[in-house]
Amino acid sequence: MEALRGLDLRVGSGEFVCIVGPSGCGKTTVLHLLAGLDAPSAGEVLADGAPITGPDSSRVLMFQDAALFPWMNVRSNIEFGLRARRVPRARRDEIVEELLRKVHMEGFDQSWTHELSGGMRQRAALARALAVDPQVLLLDEPFGALDALTRDSLHIELQDLWMKSAKTMVFVTHNVREATVLADRILVMSDSPGRVIAEHAVDLPRPRHMENPGLMSLAARVLADLKPAERAAE
Repeated sequence: MEALRGLDLRVGSGEFVCIVGPSGCGKTTVLHLLAGLDAPSAGEVLADGAPITGPDSSRVLMFQDAALFPWMNVRSNIEFGLRARRVPRARRDEIVEELLRKVHMEGFDQSWTHELSGGMRQRAALARALAVDPQVLLLDEPFGALDALTRDSLHIELQDLWMKSAKTMVFVTHNVREATVLADRILVMSDSPGRVIAEHAVDLPRPRHMENPGLMSLAARVLADLKPAERAAE
Protein backbone atom coordinates (compact mmCIF):
# COMPACT_ATOMS: atom_id res chain seq x y z
CA MET A 1 0.00 0.00 0.00
CA GLU A 2 1.31 3.43 -0.95
CA ALA A 3 1.55 5.66 2.13
CA LEU A 4 3.01 8.83 0.56
CA ARG A 5 3.12 10.20 -2.97
CA GLY A 6 5.01 13.21 -4.29
CA LEU A 7 5.85 14.43 -0.81
CA ASP A 8 8.27 17.36 -0.78
CA LEU A 9 8.98 18.33 2.80
CA ARG A 10 11.70 20.67 4.02
CA VAL A 11 12.38 21.57 7.66
CA GLY A 12 14.87 24.28 8.57
CA SER A 13 17.39 23.98 11.37
CA GLY A 14 15.85 25.09 14.67
CA GLU A 15 12.34 25.16 13.20
CA PHE A 16 9.23 23.83 14.97
CA VAL A 17 6.98 22.21 12.35
CA CYS A 18 3.62 20.58 13.08
CA ILE A 19 2.02 18.13 10.65
CA VAL A 20 -1.75 17.63 10.67
CA GLY A 21 -3.90 15.40 8.49
CA PRO A 22 -6.60 12.70 8.54
CA SER A 23 -5.96 9.30 10.06
CA GLY A 24 -3.96 7.05 7.77
CA CYS A 25 -2.53 9.87 5.65
CA GLY A 26 1.07 8.94 6.37
CA LYS A 27 2.00 11.38 9.15
CA THR A 28 3.69 8.71 11.25
CA THR A 29 5.39 7.32 8.14
CA VAL A 30 6.99 10.74 7.62
CA LEU A 31 8.45 10.61 11.14
CA HIS A 32 9.69 7.04 10.63
CA LEU A 33 11.43 8.11 7.42
CA LEU A 34 13.06 11.06 9.19
CA ALA A 35 14.09 8.82 12.08
CA GLY A 36 15.62 6.28 9.70
CA LEU A 37 13.26 3.51 10.83
CA ASP A 38 11.80 3.17 7.31
CA ALA A 39 13.38 3.67 3.90
CA PRO A 40 11.56 5.33 0.98
CA SER A 41 10.65 3.16 -2.02
CA ALA A 42 11.38 6.16 -4.22
CA GLY A 43 13.08 9.51 -3.75
CA GLU A 44 15.39 10.32 -0.87
CA VAL A 45 15.40 11.57 2.71
CA LEU A 46 18.27 13.85 3.70
CA ALA A 47 19.61 15.32 6.94
CA ASP A 48 22.08 18.18 6.51
CA GLY A 49 22.41 17.15 2.86
CA ALA A 50 23.38 13.54 3.60
CA PRO A 51 21.06 10.54 2.99
CA ILE A 52 19.38 9.07 6.06
CA THR A 53 20.23 5.38 5.96
CA GLY A 54 19.16 4.30 9.45
CA PRO A 55 18.51 5.43 13.02
CA ASP A 56 20.91 7.94 14.51
CA SER A 57 21.10 9.57 17.93
CA SER A 58 21.04 12.99 16.26
CA ARG A 59 17.35 12.30 15.47
CA VAL A 60 15.17 10.95 18.29
CA LEU A 61 11.55 9.80 17.96
CA MET A 62 9.08 10.23 20.84
CA PHE A 63 5.82 8.24 20.70
CA GLN A 64 2.26 8.81 21.95
CA ASP A 65 2.89 5.95 24.35
CA ALA A 66 5.80 7.07 26.51
CA ALA A 67 7.47 3.68 25.81
CA LEU A 68 9.49 3.82 29.02
CA PHE A 69 11.22 0.63 30.13
CA PRO A 70 8.99 -0.68 32.96
CA TRP A 71 11.84 -2.56 34.63
CA MET A 72 13.76 0.71 35.08
CA ASN A 73 13.06 3.68 37.31
CA VAL A 74 12.87 7.23 35.95
CA ARG A 75 16.59 7.91 36.41
CA SER A 76 17.62 4.71 34.63
CA ASN A 77 15.24 5.45 31.77
CA ILE A 78 16.64 8.93 31.27
CA GLU A 79 20.25 7.81 31.37
CA PHE A 80 19.74 4.76 29.13
CA GLY A 81 21.20 6.41 26.02
CA LEU A 82 24.02 7.94 28.04
CA ARG A 83 25.04 4.51 29.33
CA ALA A 84 25.05 3.19 25.78
CA ARG A 85 27.44 6.01 24.90
CA ARG A 86 29.61 5.15 27.93
CA VAL A 87 29.20 8.63 29.40
CA PRO A 88 31.00 8.71 32.80
CA ARG A 89 28.80 8.33 35.86
CA ALA A 90 29.44 11.84 37.20
CA ARG A 91 28.49 13.43 33.89
CA ARG A 92 25.41 11.19 33.60
CA ASP A 93 24.26 12.38 37.01
CA GLU A 94 24.71 16.01 35.98
CA ILE A 95 22.68 15.53 32.81
CA VAL A 96 19.88 13.63 34.55
CA GLU A 97 19.56 16.21 37.33
CA GLU A 98 19.44 19.05 34.79
CA LEU A 99 16.75 17.29 32.75
CA LEU A 100 14.67 16.42 35.82
CA ARG A 101 14.60 20.14 36.61
CA LYS A 102 13.70 21.05 33.03
CA VAL A 103 10.71 18.69 32.94
CA HIS A 104 9.70 19.46 36.54
CA MET A 105 10.24 15.96 37.90
CA GLU A 106 12.68 16.65 40.73
CA GLY A 107 12.26 14.03 43.42
CA PHE A 108 10.79 11.40 41.09
CA ASP A 109 14.04 9.93 39.79
CA GLN A 110 13.60 6.72 41.79
CA SER A 111 9.95 6.25 40.84
CA TRP A 112 8.84 3.31 38.69
CA THR A 113 6.90 3.97 35.54
CA HIS A 114 3.71 2.35 36.86
CA GLU A 115 3.73 4.87 39.72
CA LEU A 116 3.60 7.85 37.35
CA SER A 117 0.62 9.66 35.86
CA GLY A 118 0.32 9.87 32.08
CA GLY A 119 1.72 13.39 32.05
CA MET A 120 4.67 12.43 34.23
CA ARG A 121 5.46 9.47 31.99
CA GLN A 122 5.56 11.80 28.99
CA ARG A 123 7.80 14.22 30.90
CA ALA A 124 10.17 11.35 31.66
CA ALA A 125 10.07 10.22 28.03
CA LEU A 126 10.87 13.77 26.91
CA ALA A 127 13.82 13.90 29.30
CA ARG A 128 15.08 10.56 27.97
CA ALA A 129 14.82 11.86 24.40
CA LEU A 130 16.73 15.03 25.28
CA ALA A 131 19.44 13.22 27.27
CA VAL A 132 21.45 12.31 24.16
CA ASP A 133 21.21 15.93 22.97
CA PRO A 134 19.66 15.22 19.55
CA GLN A 135 19.67 17.83 16.82
CA VAL A 136 16.16 16.82 15.76
CA LEU A 137 13.27 15.76 17.98
CA LEU A 138 10.45 13.87 16.22
CA LEU A 139 7.19 13.72 18.20
CA ASP A 140 4.32 11.42 17.22
CA GLU A 141 1.19 12.72 19.00
CA PRO A 142 2.98 12.61 22.37
CA PHE A 143 0.19 14.42 24.22
CA GLY A 144 -2.81 12.89 22.45
CA ALA A 145 -3.88 10.63 25.33
CA LEU A 146 -3.55 13.25 28.07
CA ASP A 147 -6.25 15.33 29.75
CA ALA A 148 -6.62 18.95 28.68
CA LEU A 149 -4.97 20.53 31.74
CA THR A 150 -1.92 18.24 31.56
CA ARG A 151 -1.62 18.76 27.81
CA ASP A 152 -1.75 22.56 28.18
CA SER A 153 0.97 22.42 30.85
CA LEU A 154 3.20 20.31 28.61
CA HIS A 155 2.63 22.70 25.71
CA ILE A 156 4.16 25.48 27.80
CA GLU A 157 7.07 23.29 28.90
CA LEU A 158 7.81 22.08 25.37
CA GLN A 159 7.77 25.63 24.02
CA ASP A 160 10.13 26.71 26.78
CA LEU A 161 12.51 23.82 26.05
CA TRP A 162 12.42 24.57 22.34
CA MET A 163 13.07 28.29 22.78
CA LYS A 164 16.04 27.62 25.06
CA SER A 165 17.56 24.78 23.03
CA ALA A 166 16.80 25.87 19.44
CA LYS A 167 16.42 22.21 18.47
CA THR A 168 14.59 21.23 15.31
CA MET A 169 11.19 19.72 16.14
CA VAL A 170 8.73 17.91 13.90
CA PHE A 171 5.46 17.27 15.71
CA VAL A 172 2.56 15.15 14.40
CA THR A 173 -0.90 15.83 15.82
CA HIS A 174 -4.61 15.44 15.05
CA ASN A 175 -5.33 18.50 17.18
CA VAL A 176 -5.36 21.68 15.09
CA ARG A 177 -5.37 23.97 18.12
CA GLU A 178 -2.35 22.11 19.47
CA ALA A 179 -0.55 22.74 16.18
CA THR A 180 -1.30 26.47 16.32
CA VAL A 181 -0.01 26.67 19.89
CA LEU A 182 3.29 24.91 19.15
CA ALA A 183 4.35 25.45 15.55
CA ASP A 184 6.35 27.97 13.57
CA ARG A 185 4.80 26.34 10.51
CA ILE A 186 1.85 23.99 10.06
CA LEU A 187 1.73 21.50 7.19
CA VAL A 188 -1.64 20.01 6.20
CA MET A 189 -1.55 16.59 4.54
CA SER A 190 -4.04 15.03 2.15
CA ASP A 191 -5.77 11.70 2.49
CA SER A 192 -3.63 8.62 1.72
CA PRO A 193 -1.38 8.52 -0.18
CA GLY A 194 -0.27 11.58 1.72
CA ARG A 195 1.15 14.79 0.34
CA VAL A 196 1.31 18.35 1.64
CA ILE A 197 -1.71 20.30 0.40
CA ALA A 198 -1.40 23.49 2.49
CA GLU A 199 1.09 25.35 4.65
CA HIS A 200 0.52 27.99 7.31
CA ALA A 201 3.15 30.18 8.99
CA VAL A 202 2.49 30.97 12.65
CA ASP A 203 3.90 34.39 13.47
CA LEU A 204 2.58 34.89 16.99
CA PRO A 205 4.53 35.59 20.20
CA ARG A 206 5.42 32.78 22.58
CA PRO A 207 4.65 31.24 24.95
CA ARG A 208 1.22 30.54 23.48
CA HIS A 209 -1.82 29.08 25.22
CA MET A 210 -4.86 27.23 23.89
CA GLU A 211 -7.04 30.17 24.99
CA ASN A 212 -5.06 32.72 22.95
CA PRO A 213 -7.69 34.48 20.80
CA GLY A 214 -5.08 35.18 18.12
CA LEU A 215 -4.99 31.47 17.35
CA MET A 216 -8.70 31.11 16.61
CA SER A 217 -8.66 32.50 13.07
CA LEU A 218 -5.54 30.53 12.19
CA ALA A 219 -7.10 27.30 13.49
CA ALA A 220 -10.19 28.01 11.36
CA ARG A 221 -8.05 28.38 8.23
CA VAL A 222 -6.17 25.14 8.95
CA LEU A 223 -9.47 23.33 9.54
CA ALA A 224 -10.81 24.65 6.25
CA ASP A 225 -7.85 23.08 4.46
CA LEU A 226 -8.18 19.87 6.45
CA LYS A 227 -11.90 19.23 5.92
CA PRO A 228 -11.67 18.12 2.24
CA ALA A 229 -8.92 15.66 3.18
CA GLU A 230 -11.01 14.30 6.06
CA ARG A 231 -14.05 13.89 3.80
CA ALA A 232 -11.91 12.02 1.28
CA ALA A 233 -10.62 9.73 4.05
CA GLU A 234 -14.20 8.91 5.06
